[in-house]
Amino acid sequence: MHDFLSNLLGVKLSDSVTHAGLKLLLALLILLVGIWLAARLANFTRRAMQRAAIDVTLIEFLRNLIYGVSIAVLVVMALTTAGVPSAPLVAALGTAGLAIGLALQGSLSNLAWGVLLIVFRPFRVGDFVNAGGIDGTVEQVNLMHTRLILPDNREAILPNAKIGSDAILNYNRRGIRRFELKVGIGYKDDIGAAMAEIRQLFDADQRILKDPAPGVWTSALSESSVDLTIRAWARSADLWATQTDLLRAIKEHFDAAGISIPFPQRELTVVQGSLPVKPG
Repeated sequence: MHDFLSNLLGVKLSDSVTHAGLKLLLALLILLVGIWLAARLANFTRRAMQRAAIDVTLIEFLRNLIYGVSIAVLVVMALTTAGVPSAPLVAALGTAGLAIGLALQGSLSNLAWGVLLIVFRPFRVGDFVNAGGIDGTVEQVNLMHTRLILPDNREAILPNAKIGSDAILNYNRRGIRRFELKVGIGYKDDIGAAMAEIRQLFDADQRILKDPAPGVWTSALSESSVDLTIRAWARSADLWATQTDLLRAIKEHFDAAGISIPFPQRELTVVQGSLPVKPG
């Protein structure tokens, strides 16, 4: 190798220079082969995660993370092989990592929660949720934030750390939801007849599920009415329309059956007489 380098450069090299040249060539070889292996490893990991049906966002993040860490290790190995002391390199990398972590602690928190949200999937795109205290439909989940579309079509972008540190309500994860209505009838009306009218409406609307079974109960004797509580189940996509249609149908059927829906009333008693006259 000494003669090869001498012939290559056309000069006579000392043993120390030859040794240094060999170390540089070996370091370069380690770096080149290592980069190729790191890319192969990262791509193999990506294919394995794709077969496991892991979220695409998480797949790309983990693939790039593996590749980046591998390159960092390769650079340290190559520099060490070339004769650069490894202790200062490791210390410098550690110091740089600490400084970056302190500067980006908020972003790193969002990143960590983003990974957890993608892995554990408390909600998916298209779910209607309450996240971070906001109701909306999930439009996008990435590593740093989650985008919600509010019912009035406004857009909310929430940091993943805010979502992960608060309660998450998923309104349609189970596929069906229960709704509740309260209707008052007059004290002189037949409670059984009112309940029978409501049960007929349960049977007439195919969107109201029979299992779990709907029901109607007498829930309170209020100041001006006998209150009925109605509970029924419907598919999440049909919930709002089913609830509002049932409420309208109850009003129309009660009117046809002569069942009153009272409103608050007050009795005013008027006493006639003269006011007392003050002396003087």
